[in-house]
Amino acid sequence: MRSFKSLSEQEILALAIATEEEDARIYDDLADGLAAHHPAEADHFRKLRTEEDGHRHRLLDLYRQRFGDHIPLIRRQDVRGFVKRAPVWLSRPLTVEQAARQAQVMEEETTLFYESAARKATDVSIRQLLGDLAEEERRHEQIAGELEAPAHDDEHAKKRLFVLQVVQPGLAGLMDGSVSTLAPLFAAAFATHNSWDTFRIGLAASIGAGISMAFAEGLSDDGSLTGRGRPLTRGSVCGLMTALGV
Repeated sequence: MRSFKSLSEQEILALAIATEEEDARIYDDLADGLAAHHPAEADHFRKLRTEEDGHRHRLLDLYRQRFGDHIPLIRRQDVRGFVKRAPVWLSRPLTVEQAARQAQVMEEETTLFYESAARKATDVSIRQLLGDLAEEERRHEQIAGELEAPAHDDEHAKKRLFVLQVVQPGLAGLMDGSVSTLAPLFAAAFATHNSWDTFRIGLAASIGAGISMAFAEGLSDDGSLTGRGRPLTRGSVCGLMTALGV
């Protein structure tokens, strides 16, 4: 996987084109999933799909002007920092709240991507287009939020941020710590038949696993595209929970 910071302007545009294509397909799936019981909301997602197609065409036109007709296949999963998107067909039957929540997360991530890409771009035409698309994606995010109509937007945002920055890395560390250190603990217990030696070996294993997971979590995502917070915070939480998982 490549880091976002290592991408050239050509690669950023290619990634943006692939992202818009994927988002358009997802909106089409969301519309199809809502069509039977929520036709009005389904039409709303079809309109969002049309707008994403418009974004793709603008990106394609600029790419052709700057770099020619060949577009390298660069996808979200090829770049560190993007959130994995669950397939819509796995969520059937689909509710309006589920569709709106997924759309909101998609647009939030895409907005962050365009904002980061615009700051990185040095070409004026590329920077302008990416900045414009960031504003349009932010408007999409607001529209998706209105569909869900949560009672406490700020509270929902804070809870989501807490889950991304603390709960997810903590659970990952806890699971890794509880599983990865079982083997050396049992091996030490059977080999030594000494509880103190087993404790020391388990402590060493937990500390080593904690350090390893802290670095792995911190280096996996710098938070610039996902809003998952500072790598140091996530890595510290993950490492601590890994050590405590023993």
